[in-house]
Amino acid sequence: MKRYRLRLVFATLALGWATLWQGALAQGAPVEGEVRKIDKAGGKITLKHAEIKTANIDLPPMNMAFLVKDAAMLERVKVGDKVLFTADKIGGAYTITSLAPR
Repeated sequence: MKRYRLRLVFATLALGWATLWQGALAQGAPVEGEVRKIDKAGGKITLKHAEIKTANIDLPPMNMAFLVKDAAMLERVKVGDKVLFTADKIGGAYTITSLAPR
């Protein structure tokens, strides 16, 4: 019984680390951008951004509208701000998962 519990603990820890690692890969490194438009009612932000390469996203530099994971992010920035952000594809939509002024 003790061996079974020990194997269960190790399997749970391995699964936890794999999940964290997968999340880190999906996030990728922060990307530089510039705020072009903010749509608080729609929960969207338009950014002029550098290339984005993550496990789920491969986009060249462009202007693009993103959903935001948390609407409070939109309160921290204004049009014209330079920002660092991370994005992921959530439910088929490109979504900002973190956003900070530079």
